[in-house]
Amino acid sequence: MLAVSSYSKDYIDTCRARVAEHVSVYRAMIATGDGTDFTAAVAAFEPVFFNNLVLVLESAFVHRLRGKENKDGNPLTEVRLLSASLLRNGGILAVDKGIRWTPGATVLGYAAGDRIEVREPGFLALAKAFFADVAAKYA
Repeated sequence: MLAVSSYSKDYIDTCRARVAEHVSVYRAMIATGDGTDFTAAVAAFEPVFFNNLVLVLESAFVHRLRGKENKDGNPLTEVRLLSASLLRNGGILAVDKGIRWTPGATVLGYAAGDRIEVREPGFLALAKAFFADVAAKYA
């Protein structure tokens, strides 16, 4: 597929709604149980689920033109690097040499070499910032 220079508002909104639905299903699932074993299972499942939702964010916009993305630690770059690291670096954040990466300026604050374990609050903040950045740069 060729690089994409813009996305329609409808497409962005549909992707945002799809992600919100995944989060709603997660919340419904964790509301169904209690007890020590259930709590431990949810704690183990949460980063697996939200790491996978980071991949969902990236895959929905994977063909975006990189030139519009910029080379700083903005939410688009953050999602791209998190996804690449989850898929190709065993879940350890690897930062491209051409990226100006300052952990404190990113949404999740990961530094190169950190294990990626996204939890619900972090994912919600990242998704909100990611969709806002997509809309600002590609809509």
